[in-house]
Amino acid sequence: MRKVEVAVIGGSGLENLLKGEEQIRVGTPYGLAPLISVGNINGKSVAFLPRHGLHHSVPPHKVNYHANVYAFHKLGAERVIATNAVGAINRRFKVGDFAVPHDFIDFTRLRQPTYYNDEVIHIDVSQPYCPEMRSVLIEKAEKFGVKISAKAVLVCTEGPRYETPAEIEMFRRLGCDMVGMTGIPEAVLARELEMCYATLCFVTNMAAGIQKRLTAEEVATTARDKTPPIQQILRETIKHLPAKRRCPCAHALRDAKLRD
Repeated sequence: MRKVEVAVIGGSGLENLLKGEEQIRVGTPYGLAPLISVGNINGKSVAFLPRHGLHHSVPPHKVNYHANVYAFHKLGAERVIATNAVGAINRRFKVGDFAVPHDFIDFTRLRQPTYYNDEVIHIDVSQPYCPEMRSVLIEKAEKFGVKISAKAVLVCTEGPRYETPAEIEMFRRLGCDMVGMTGIPEAVLARELEMCYATLCFVTNMAAGIQKRLTAEEVATTARDKTPPIQQILRETIKHLPAKRRCPCAHALRDAKLRD
């Protein structure tokens, strides 16, 4: 099976991110992952997986996160860059803004949160997102003049409905800056496989209670508009990732297992 160095997971519109691509299917112990495109960016072998399927037909609460992340692991990827459409809770964000979260809060309820159900593994998430990849994402976004926040707390909800105004007010009081439905358990599963993971978030709407009404079409329109800068940022980030990892992600399991 072809090996890759970097993996990208995101929504529709990123299919033409790669050059010289081929499409492959990867089976995993957790099921079959969506069709994965494999190509290259600046000489690096890169895989792209559409989180919601090729035709955006899989809702956030039914995404097979375990299969998706494991497929990248099986392909040999050591780094995963994600993209997430989010709603802004913090009013300093406006529609169209970008952010690279430094922390998250998990408000999902029904998702399986781990690969380790038969042994006791406690991974450290003091830095939930890879600090090395975060710094490169921020630097390259700023290079293109994109308005981006270098710090943000992302709360992940179960979906598929949007949040209520009362929920958004609760999240605001907890210190959350933005809300989405797909960031978790992706980030955790990648850490459990000692893969680097960071995400580029883009604001598609103000959260419930801040604007009067939310529509899926509004989110889709903003996502389409942001595809070109997202592609630019991803390409430049992948191009400038250091060859050797010097972050804690690569050794996440070293002290995670309880010993008798």
